[in-house]
Amino acid sequence: MSKKLRAIIYFALLSTFVVFTFSCVEEDEPNAEPRGTITGTVTDSEGQPISDVNVLLAGIGEEEISVTTGSDGKYIFENVTLKTRAVKFSKAGWLAVSLTVNPDKFNSENIATADVSLVFASAKISGIIKDGKNGDAPLEGVTVSVGVAGTVTTGSDGVYMLENLIVDEYTVTFTKANYETVTKNVSEADFVDGVAALDIVMGSSEILRGLTYADLLTAEKWYYNEYRGGRNADAYPRWDWACNYMSALDFRGAWQEQNEGTTLQIRNNEADRSNPADLNVFDSYVYGSKLITEDNKILSLRVSTHNADEANPAYFGVQIVDMSDAQPTAVKIGENRTYASGSYGDIEFDLSEYVGKEVIVAVGIYRQSTGDYWKQLVLRAIRFADRKVENWDWLPGTEVVEGWKLTQETVRSTMPHTKKSFTGISPVSGNRDNYVDAYRAWRTVDHVAAEWFFVPLKKDPEVFPSEGYLIKTRNTPETSTQVPEAYLYSKFSISAGSNQLTLSTRNFGDNFTYFKLTSIEDDGTVTHLDPQSNTADEASAAEEGVWEFKHGDGGAGNPEGYASFVYDLAQFNGKDVTLSLGVYNVEANSGENKLVIHRIDMN
Repeated sequence: MSKKLRAIIYFALLSTFVVFTFSCVEEDEPNAEPRGTITGTVTDSEGQPISDVNVLLAGIGEEEISVTTGSDGKYIFENVTLKTRAVKFSKAGWLAVSLTVNPDKFNSENIATADVSLVFASAKISGIIKDGKNGDAPLEGVTVSVGVAGTVTTGSDGVYMLENLIVDEYTVTFTKANYETVTKNVSEADFVDGVAALDIVMGSSEILRGLTYADLLTAEKWYYNEYRGGRNADAYPRWDWACNYMSALDFRGAWQEQNEGTTLQIRNNEADRSNPADLNVFDSYVYGSKLITEDNKILSLRVSTHNADEANPAYFGVQIVDMSDAQPTAVKIGENRTYASGSYGDIEFDLSEYVGKEVIVAVGIYRQSTGDYWKQLVLRAIRFADRKVENWDWLPGTEVVEGWKLTQETVRSTMPHTKKSFTGISPVSGNRDNYVDAYRAWRTVDHVAAEWFFVPLKKDPEVFPSEGYLIKTRNTPETSTQVPEAYLYSKFSISAGSNQLTLSTRNFGDNFTYFKLTSIEDDGTVTHLDPQSNTADEASAAEEGVWEFKHGDGGAGNPEGYASFVYDLAQFNGKDVTLSLGVYNVEANSGENKLVIHRIDMN
């Protein structure tokens, strides 16, 4: 065979192989996704084409594409997938518009037509956003939006400008992480020469007078179901100045501790007399964060008034702020109440709507008229229970231990404490005449009397000894190892790292002091606890969980001198447990046996 013939056969075979290979590739390829064209014309309200309109095509999982209309107002997107796409039209001086092209908009030739008419829009909304958390400095990074009509973000100068709007009504939202979202409405009347000015302060929108959302996030907790105020010894010892600590709560406006109770007042100095009447915003109030349950959903106020009569009563009420709402506001519980008597009365407020929620509870007085308007609402008690509480009664329910006046309902609805260390040393000393400054100072040091709840069953305490807060027995023939003369309690969530209680204490004289630490679980289980160790001079177990001890060392200048009693609470890991520390009269007629509380620490 000649070389020429062999070459011809070789190239013929090669060509056959190449064609065969290409044919296999084409057969293995999947069918190409169908594509089409989106086109249209942009015109004004009179049907005239608008040129230089930016047209943006977007879709989920699709690359954004933009084109510009020509002098004829037309635009076109070619070779696009037949999926749902958003088409956005924008041009300076015109109101932005967005429309959607669905797959069913494409005709048999895979062409979708999306015409649009734009409205001439030269109006603007602009302003400066300030930081209420930082001295009203300009606030950067705030997203300002009026929906599809426009969204911008503030720079370091806090300035924003929403352009290309028509004179119309708008809802403008201002959002930034860790700030309450602010919503403002703009009406047509707000536009002056096409511009609506809207300056705002974020982080300082008042919900209660003088308090913003950010302030309320750190509200003090009302752990307990009763707060008592006043100095008089009605139904002694429970209603006595040394046992009534309402003045340690967070009061705002004008208030005063008086014999009859802790008193909310209308602000009435010369400058305040020009304040307008307002029956929706408290003039003065007390507030705290409170978990509402079925066991404490009824709030009872024991009140009286000063400078009020039937013709001119004091106006007051309760407001709730649900911080879980999208935009928390102060909501009244029922209608405004009035009272006009120097005698005590009991007023109830139903908080059932908030069962299962921790909310801000505020009790306050309203200014009913401008001018020299001087009214005082005396708060003798703020009490929470499953029913109305009246007179000098204890909180109702089933006692956990007979004679303790502590109910299972109260235990269940007491809030677990968030703090772990408590002092008994008062930074300010005092007596019956000047105790208010001292009680207010407790707020800064986590004083045990302000942070735990004191129950004077038989005997009042000594509030201001330099060695610590002191609970004691009577000098009485009445003895008991079951019912304390007085005790404090608080609830804690017990877990690893927070399941050991250390009591730093001492006593006085030659007599033994008898005390007991008791745990009460939410199901009513009561356990009397023995310390796992102690450093007292003398200490031993007595009857029914009571411990006796003598230890005469320790003082404000000698903290190392106190005795320590350490309790292991690990058996309660994973539970919320109410802990009670009480002093007992075990020896008849043995004088006032005293338990000094220097410190209590959970660790």
